[in-house]
Amino acid sequence: MIPKPSEQAVAAYDAVAAGLESSGVVRGSMFGMPCLKIGKKVVAGMFGDAMTFKLPPEPREEALGLPGVEPFDPGMGRPMKAWVLIPLAQSAVWPDYAAEALEYVRG
Repeated sequence: MIPKPSEQAVAAYDAVAAGLESSGVVRGSMFGMPCLKIGKKVVAGMFGDAMTFKLPPEPREEALGLPGVEPFDPGMGRPMKAWVLIPLAQSAVWPDYAAEALEYVRG
């Protein structure tokens, strides 16, 4: 089950989404959770009071060094490759990692 996000988390997620709109990113869903896509590829998502991002190795390792950040496991018992979960407490970096994820997914 996907955790319900707080109003603060939704507002921070909405700000990230709005910041990416001019790059062609649209809102969608993945595994029943809100996500941001470019074409059919998922860039980021919202999971409770956190955002998930698909990142290349160096930015991923950097993100994992932040307090509270962990590999993203949507509840299947194993983390998804390249994905990290960044909590609301670290929402100041969400736009930066969203930009990194967009660049990575675009290839």
